[in-house]
Amino acid sequence: MGRLKRESTLELMRWIVWGQRRIADDWIRERGLTHEQSAVLAYLSKNPDAIQRDVARAMRTSAPSVSRLLAGLERRGLVERQTQEDDTRSRRVHATPAGSELIRGFEEAMDRVEESILAPLGAAEQARLHELLEQLASRIEPPRSP
Repeated sequence: MGRLKRESTLELMRWIVWGQRRIADDWIRERGLTHEQSAVLAYLSKNPDAIQRDVARAMRTSAPSVSRLLAGLERRGLVERQTQEDDTRSRRVHATPAGSELIRGFEEAMDRVEESILAPLGAAEQARLHELLEQLASRIEPPRSP
């Protein structure tokens, strides 16, 4: 791998995220998914019967954007949305058996990507990097609900 000199810390962070995404692409592409679709299916596998608004919040996107994303997954038979009887504006979303099967192994694959990227660091360095990133992230206001 070529060693490019990067000037800014944030540029280095973007480069690392790009590398993570590039490596993860293979796993995701093999399943005919986008990053966003795989993230939604992974979220739903951990949060069955989530409310659509919660999916939008977890994906850090707007309700209309997540609605379009879910519509595409629904057309493929990977998710189902159901209107709440007590609140017709709220829709529960869950992965279908096909969606759950398609995303099976996602967390393990992403763990392998992380291990690959962090491999040059020892355990203590990885822990310190994690602490530093948590410190930076704590100063960033989380996205507001759409």
